[in-house]
Amino acid sequence: MSMPSFFKRNPPVEEPDTDEENENIDPELRLRTVRTAASAIAESIKSEQRAERRKSRQKGSRFFRRYQAESKPAPAPAPSKEVAAPQRPGARRNVHVNHPLSAMEIDHDGEPKARYVRNKVRTTKYTIITFIPKNLYEQFRRAANLFFLSLVILQLFPIFGAAAGSTAVLPLAFIITVTAIKDGVEDYRRGSLDEEVNTSAATKLGGGWRNVNQPRDPRHWLEKLLGLNPPGKVTKGVKKLRDREVGEAGKGVRVILAKGGDDNSSVLTHDATQSQSSIDVRNRRLEDIQSIDSHSYPPDASRPSLSEASSSTQVQSREYVPFGSLSQYQQSVHSQSTLGVIDWRKRTNGSAAWERTLWKKLEVGDVVLLRDNDQVPADIVVLSTSDPDGMCYLETKNLDGETNLKPRKACRATSNITSEDDIEKSAFYLDSEPPHQNLYSYHGVLRYQDPASNDERQEPVTINELLLRGCSVRNTAWIIGLVVFTGADTKIMLNGGETPSKRSKIERETNFNVIVNFVILSIMCIVAAIFSGLEDSKTGTSASFFEEGSDPTTSYIVNAVITFVSCLIAFQNMVPISLYISIEIVKTIQAYFISQDIDMYYAPYDTPCVPKTWNISDDLGQIEYVFSDKTGTLTQNVMEFQKCSIAGIAYGEGVTEAQRGAATREGKGDALDPRDLKEKMSSLKQQMIAIMERTFKNRYFQADQLTLISPKFAEDLADKTGSQKAKAIGFFRALALCHSVLADKPEDSNPYLVNYKAESPDEAALVTAARDAGFPFVGRSKDTFEIEVMGQSEKYTFLKMLEFNSTRKRMSVILRQPDGRIICYCKGADSVIYERLTKDHDPWLKEQTSKDMEMFANNGLRTLCISYRYVEEEDYLTWSRTYDAATNAIENREEEIDKANALMEHSLIILGATALEDKLQEGVPEAIEMLHRAGIKLWILTGDKLQTAIEIGYSCNLLKSEMDLMILSASTMEQARSQIEAGLNKIASVLGPPSWDPRKRGFVPGAQASFAVVIDGETLRFALTAELKPLFLNLGTQCETVVCCRVSPAQKALTVNLVKEGRNAMTLSIGDGANDVAMIQEANIGCGLFGLEGSQAAMSADYAFGQFRFLTKLLLVHGRWSYQRVAAMHANFFYKNVIWTFALFWFLPFNGFDATYLYQYTFILLYNLAFTSLPPIVLGAFDQDINAKAALAYPQLYVRGIRGLEYTRAKFWFYMLDGLYQSGVVYFVPYLALTLGSPISWTGRDVNSLADFGTTVAVSAIAAANIYVGLNTHYWTVMTWIVVIGSTVVMMIWIVIYSFFPSVDFIDEVMILFGTVTFWSTVGVTVCICLAPRFIVKYWTSSYYPLDKEVVREMWVIGNLKDQLGISHRRARKSQLEPEHPLESAPMFGDHNRSLSELEHARDYGAAHELSPDFGNTPTDTPLMTQTRDLPSREPNPPLVSGTPEQLSAPQPSYHYGHRTGVSPQPSYYSASDIPAPSPMPSPKFRSADGEITSTPPSRRPSVATTRGIPPSPMPTSPLPAQPETPTSPSLTAPNAGRPRINDNASYEMRVRSPAQLAPGSNLAPSSWSTRSAHDQRAPSEMSHASFATADEYFPEDERVESRASHYPSSPGHQPDSPVDDRNTFRVAQRMDDTPTVHSSAPAWEGGRAM
Repeated sequence: MSMPSFFKRNPPVEEPDTDEENENIDPELRLRTVRTAASAIAESIKSEQRAERRKSRQKGSRFFRRYQAESKPAPAPAPSKEVAAPQRPGARRNVHVNHPLSAMEIDHDGEPKARYVRNKVRTTKYTIITFIPKNLYEQFRRAANLFFLSLVILQLFPIFGAAAGSTAVLPLAFIITVTAIKDGVEDYRRGSLDEEVNTSAATKLGGGWRNVNQPRDPRHWLEKLLGLNPPGKVTKGVKKLRDREVGEAGKGVRVILAKGGDDNSSVLTHDATQSQSSIDVRNRRLEDIQSIDSHSYPPDASRPSLSEASSSTQVQSREYVPFGSLSQYQQSVHSQSTLGVIDWRKRTNGSAAWERTLWKKLEVGDVVLLRDNDQVPADIVVLSTSDPDGMCYLETKNLDGETNLKPRKACRATSNITSEDDIEKSAFYLDSEPPHQNLYSYHGVLRYQDPASNDERQEPVTINELLLRGCSVRNTAWIIGLVVFTGADTKIMLNGGETPSKRSKIERETNFNVIVNFVILSIMCIVAAIFSGLEDSKTGTSASFFEEGSDPTTSYIVNAVITFVSCLIAFQNMVPISLYISIEIVKTIQAYFISQDIDMYYAPYDTPCVPKTWNISDDLGQIEYVFSDKTGTLTQNVMEFQKCSIAGIAYGEGVTEAQRGAATREGKGDALDPRDLKEKMSSLKQQMIAIMERTFKNRYFQADQLTLISPKFAEDLADKTGSQKAKAIGFFRALALCHSVLADKPEDSNPYLVNYKAESPDEAALVTAARDAGFPFVGRSKDTFEIEVMGQSEKYTFLKMLEFNSTRKRMSVILRQPDGRIICYCKGADSVIYERLTKDHDPWLKEQTSKDMEMFANNGLRTLCISYRYVEEEDYLTWSRTYDAATNAIENREEEIDKANALMEHSLIILGATALEDKLQEGVPEAIEMLHRAGIKLWILTGDKLQTAIEIGYSCNLLKSEMDLMILSASTMEQARSQIEAGLNKIASVLGPPSWDPRKRGFVPGAQASFAVVIDGETLRFALTAELKPLFLNLGTQCETVVCCRVSPAQKALTVNLVKEGRNAMTLSIGDGANDVAMIQEANIGCGLFGLEGSQAAMSADYAFGQFRFLTKLLLVHGRWSYQRVAAMHANFFYKNVIWTFALFWFLPFNGFDATYLYQYTFILLYNLAFTSLPPIVLGAFDQDINAKAALAYPQLYVRGIRGLEYTRAKFWFYMLDGLYQSGVVYFVPYLALTLGSPISWTGRDVNSLADFGTTVAVSAIAAANIYVGLNTHYWTVMTWIVVIGSTVVMMIWIVIYSFFPSVDFIDEVMILFGTVTFWSTVGVTVCICLAPRFIVKYWTSSYYPLDKEVVREMWVIGNLKDQLGISHRRARKSQLEPEHPLESAPMFGDHNRSLSELEHARDYGAAHELSPDFGNTPTDTPLMTQTRDLPSREPNPPLVSGTPEQLSAPQPSYHYGHRTGVSPQPSYYSASDIPAPSPMPSPKFRSADGEITSTPPSRRPSVATTRGIPPSPMPTSPLPAQPETPTSPSLTAPNAGRPRINDNASYEMRVRSPAQLAPGSNLAPSSWSTRSAHDQRAPSEMSHASFATADEYFPEDERVESRASHYPSSPGHQPDSPVDDRNTFRVAQRMDDTPTVHSSAPAWEGGRAM
């Protein structure tokens, strides 16, 4: 076929985009909102297509340039045409290799001017030099520390009357020292990790080779002056490394670098004679990695270029190797016309050698050697690799959390370098752009002189030739690279930034409170100074006689100033210095508890949650926004092939996380119980495997990796007559061939064990699924694919591969089949494939496949459409020339390639579709749901493409079908503005104007219409500009969820900062890769996830743990506790200092305002140190308002932290005023007691001294302060009792001890005070008056205006919340503490006949199994009842109960029914044979087949009851045997608590009347029904007999006797004639009107139905 006809095959398909092209459309209408996952993905693809079309329109049409490209030669490295480079801030750098520096680049000494940073990195906040000054600066940022430093200085002057001025510095010095030690320990841990990285081993070129980019003597002038580290000297670290590895060198280990076709291209040999240079083991000179040239130099003269296929050396190195080679992934790069940078004519001395060194010793311009599995030590340009095509592969898990392989390639001009000698013969330099943050962009130019023609040549260097620091080399034997960026200039470090100093929100707020206290203190001191001056100014008073010479000076004003300072010193406790050290102690304890939480321990990594920053734990309880990475954080980055559609038929039985989440939201979560699903899937899997094993033999099958579970598929594959078999074979043959994966055979002993390595986990999952379905990809060589099809080998000739990229959204592979025909397989997004289908395609197949893919997408699966077409030989040859010309184009190469691709990818035919599940980490959907219920908004910041992020959003329940999803994708600022404004208008039209009231922070899921935004990186770049930032902030913060795609690490940090600063919100960032470090450091709290090989994110985070799901426990439990504890501790600290200090102030008018101490000085010293310090610390470290499980059951309680309601200024002032009131009480009540009375001690001495009065006030204040903290404590443990009571006792003991020491004012004080009733009564009355208001307020608010947490706490303490959550009671109920009365508990309603013992012990009844003794042997140890009782008539018209089992399992009040087959010595209320006469039993109702309800039983006899759903069994005609004791789980219903699994194979439907009367306030607990004890067991069938036995009046006499005989055994030894059916259940329900009723299950009758 001619070329024109070939071109006509594929007319360009251009979908009109009316919204974007018509500028007259209202911008508000441009923003589409979608709800389902399928529509969201389709809309995202359309938005990207619109963006591409806009870009292409801006560039203009360049279609005909293809013909110009065809006439141009193949691109050797381009001669001297400048390569356009984007402008970056900073100076470009030239990195020279054996190339002289230009005159502009050297100084007058001939040394290079440019100085580059070292490769040593530091993530610590301090160094040895900066630790003291920087730490002191951070500590004295606290206003309180500055205040106390001033007071310490003032107390050193005796004029101010400080009792011990020199010792006043000790408390402040202690606090500063302890805090500095804590900060130092934290930073030392970071430094240890840094040192571990910096001292990692690397291999660089050394010996006689010199890096011309570095000065000959790079030392600092100080090092030169001191003679340290002379050039050429091996440092201690390097020597230590080489000594450690000298053992291998002594064995003669050498490295041969050769370009081979397999992994053995880099070999180790122990033949020391092959070495060109020796190792001086004696002198410990280790050059343990040395290369031996495996090529001949110069090359054969008959080989003009490497482009010729007849090259002898290359032919040898590219011989056919076995399939499965990992190094044969890519095809050869474009042909080269020269030998590149190597000048074969150049002679060298051969002194260059590889040598081991440390990472931190690497410099810009060094040539390094990397081996398989090595980590990349710096940003390195690839010069050469072991692969003959120059390919190498990276794993970027440490960088971005992704485990898939990233391909990189060597520069073409340097790809022939294989030894040190080659490097010495090379001369070139790299013109590099300056360092910048963009991880996905790099632009450099490799410039050199062609050795053959001496022409100046250049070659572009892009991100595809750059290895980033932190990545790992995979599946590549060796790489030779050139160091371009080191240390802080590497991209990963530029994205990290400096480690910030974080302070918690409460700590920042504390500064305000300290300032307020300082102002109050200043007012107190000013008042004292003024009145002191006025007192001093009075004349003619007794002071002039008795206080002669007591004034410091003769000036009243100076004396007043001195009094002011003295009062500052006396009242200094008003500003609590001990608060800060107490907070440090508390937060250290909290950090310890977090690290010891077993629920956050991750066994696979053997790591708990590790707090790295201890002083911000209270911020964990106030988080409003969580910013999360996706890959590796929410997902495992593991794909599973779950479903597929082949020729319109869907296969796959798996249930996705999205399906489970949707079922849970619809209240159908029990239908998808994980245990049931696992059992079902296992059964189906075995069924499928069995069918496949009978059909064909699959030697490569791995059962444990089979994820497509579909017995129907196996049956269709085994059906030789059906048409579906051929279609399924064609579908999976396409999956086995259309890919770019590498087949790896890790075990030589098992040649049929094949694993796959791929650029993306999607591809690996597809090929793995094909393998396990019977279509394994065995391997590939340069031009051959080998697969097996149901056990039969097939080989295909590889022709071309059209690679996948985010713009094309498809990939194709062109192969020659074994029969000689050429086929093109194409897979990609459905919208892209459907545009390229043949015009006469089967419409039914298109529609059905589309429906299947929509269903898959709505279930949270990633879909791909698989298609094919056959290509004529002539068409292929024509197209191949067009494609080659496009790939060789110099300008607009990408566009030309895309146009050439379009000429092949058309007229496709659908084979089917695949559906992959991106496996989430365990518990991610539940964790996200719980965070949303807590009022926390989640933003996803990912580098993935739009569709991937949307799919994950739906699969993890972050995006829901009830949300209005808005997709923002714009290419200009104005388009971004219009879309953001449209989104705001959309939300405003539904929700009204937004409210930013801090008291309304947090959201309630489902309370109103919900919105979500998905925005791509380009649009986000516009949204983060100063102009659009406010609009985007308003839009994002009104949505429940925001997903940002294709974002760089810097954009992640900017987005976090936007919300943190713009809304003054508390933010948390969580990630697992180095690209998340920036946002982790920017957020208030940074969390990092550990990886298998460590994680840069975890190193830089404040908290590091193993899995995303642990975030819920960290925030909702530990965070909430920490916030409440620290808030309560702060308030109590300020209170206790106010009560103490103001008592001193009230004493001023009584001592002439001369700052005389009211208390003995030891009380002042010990008040904050020993007497009152521990209760607030224990409160802050151990208090729990509610249990951890209750906090997780009610995550809504977290909203108070988001709104900051636990630590408000109103609360601060409340505690301050309470302290002010109590200070007056503790002063004036003792004052009145001592002045109005005249107490006399038993020693005969009056109680009227200052020490007596001051001690009374001090004891009252200390006791009140400690008990006050106890009042505010929710969780009283042994430690709480000891500390609260013990602190006061310690004070009393101190009084006793100190009284016996000789002193001026305190001698024998204990004998004076403790022997008087007045002292003890005064202290008791004072404390009661102090605490009474607080107690009353606490009682009133908790009783009449309770908070949610108080309601939950009440449910926990006195309700049945523990039972609902399945938690055992710590101590038994009161009724269980009397074992001497083994009275069996039973519900008693109204006037029942009770036994004497029951009347004597009238009390609450507990569960039967809790109150009764062990009746394990009761069925055989006690006689069986043989007589029957007449039952009284029933009350008329009893109410009937209806309801589903689910409704009946709700929490109920606590009456306890039970039954046992034997009888205790006392008549038991649990035996149907022994129910007291007044107890009413049910009258059965029956529904016939025609719907009639009657009380007359069916006529059929003797079949009393049959079970619906199973074959009827005959009624037992003999006594029932004792039933086995089978424990059952309690039936509990609580938030987050799943319903119990009920064996409901034969649910009864008898509706039973409620008892006649119910005592008010009765409680009925579900546990009493579902938790059955030993004496409480019996078969449900037995219950059915008992129930019908009570309805005697409805049976004929003969049948009544038969019914009774069937239930009441005549003797213990009587055996039944038939087996007993015990599969039924017995349940309790409660009506909405609180009338307890019994829902008994009755079997369906034949011919009728029991009601």
